[in-house]
Amino acid sequence: MSETPFGVDPPPARPELRKSLSVLDTVAVAASSTAATTSIGIGLGVTAGVVGLHLPAIMLLAFVPILGIAGAFSRLNRVEPNAGNGYVWVGRSLSPWLGFMVGWVNFVASIAFLAYTTAVTGSALLQLAGDAGLHRIGSLGLDPDSTAQTTTVGVVVLAAVTVTAVTGVRTAARLQTWLLVFEYVVLLGFCGYGIAAGPHPFRLSWFDPFAIPSASALAQGLLLSVFCYWGFEAAFTVNEEVRDPRDASRAGTITLVTMLGLFLLGSIAFQRVLSEGELAGHGAQGLAYFGDRLAAQPLAALPLVALMFSAVASLQAGVIPAARGMFAMSRDRTLGPVWSKVSSRYGTPAAGTLLIGALATAVAVLALVIPRLADMIMATVNAVGIVVALSYALTALAAAARFRSLLREDWRQGVRAVVLPALSALCLLGLGGYLAWSFYTSVDHVEVSADNGRFLLLMPLVMIVSGFVVAAWAKWVRRSPYFRTGEGTDADSPQLLSAVD
Repeated sequence: MSETPFGVDPPPARPELRKSLSVLDTVAVAASSTAATTSIGIGLGVTAGVVGLHLPAIMLLAFVPILGIAGAFSRLNRVEPNAGNGYVWVGRSLSPWLGFMVGWVNFVASIAFLAYTTAVTGSALLQLAGDAGLHRIGSLGLDPDSTAQTTTVGVVVLAAVTVTAVTGVRTAARLQTWLLVFEYVVLLGFCGYGIAAGPHPFRLSWFDPFAIPSASALAQGLLLSVFCYWGFEAAFTVNEEVRDPRDASRAGTITLVTMLGLFLLGSIAFQRVLSEGELAGHGAQGLAYFGDRLAAQPLAALPLVALMFSAVASLQAGVIPAARGMFAMSRDRTLGPVWSKVSSRYGTPAAGTLLIGALATAVAVLALVIPRLADMIMATVNAVGIVVALSYALTALAAAARFRSLLREDWRQGVRAVVLPALSALCLLGLGGYLAWSFYTSVDHVEVSADNGRFLLLMPLVMIVSGFVVAAWAKWVRRSPYFRTGEGTDADSPQLLSAVD
């Protein structure tokens, strides 16, 4: 810094994102990230294979700790809106090392998830093309089971949604809104008809968690169901781009309640139409089979179209939060400056968004030629529940630590702001620990395979350890002020809201 007649030059302005989002836009981003259609289409059949005909019960039960986590996000957002959310909140209230780890593992998990979803999206598009009668392009036969073809098509889609995300988060939100409208109309139509016309009688026992076969099935079902709600926090990654930071909290709550309604609707409809054997037997193809049971072609293809739209929207919704998280970390100088470059034209972290898309594309393409990398991606996706549980739990504990004085000042507020998040955190830590233990005890050796439990457990551990290594570089080489808790972030910005309710 140089001396001026008025003292020392002021520090450079903190990069800021353009505020353009409404509550509806933010709900679209969060709902696309949660991807209810994908969760219903793929997750319900898999979960039914564990808990049997008790899908409504397990979805309701999983909503309880997630609601506590959402309350923690909401309160922290009201006093400290920051695109880095958990990375900043955990770093300020618990430890910068833990905060950096939250930001880092979310980034790595997002890249793996995007690389995996790229192929899933391509497969859905090729399958839809086949249903429409398009089986060849020139001399090339279209095959939805071809990894090369599905990845190629998926990469094209990823490139398109990444460019859309660069040109403005509001543009991306509008696209996601139209995709969601189509998805939800199809879901409501098919599920409503299934509930009305299904051959299997409705039973209250579907809502009884005590009727689930065993404690082990209950724990596994909860883990799968909690994963279905993953993504609602995307509403808080755009909290610096909403007109009022409180809109992010409203959007997160609206998204969660909407997801609960859709999951309950889907659960009841599936169990009215399909037997337990059909649910468990078709697993990830549950939505397509459900559509075939209710309608003939071409109407039966509508659920597959909705699933494809959901995959496209979740690709874009995966790019947006990841870029915002890296933006916040770069702004604190824990990562390189390229991540915090804001486009003067679009008001978005354009360079970082393109980098996210490029990294996911590179990983997806390399997985074609490096089979071991494909196994690592699948293992990371399969074990992501451990990372999600840890990230959510640390954020909830950060809220409990930050607002603990409310227990003395107003016990009602204290219960909502401290006790409920803490209990939710303990619940998720217990479930994550159970999943880790089940992975470890499922086999007696390590093998580079997505089916090997110890290899599945190794992936989250690698993510966490690598996060601490990068954090050490940021602290002692980059000398980031973030590691002096709260400094280097916008935690002390005078524009922050002070109300906690």
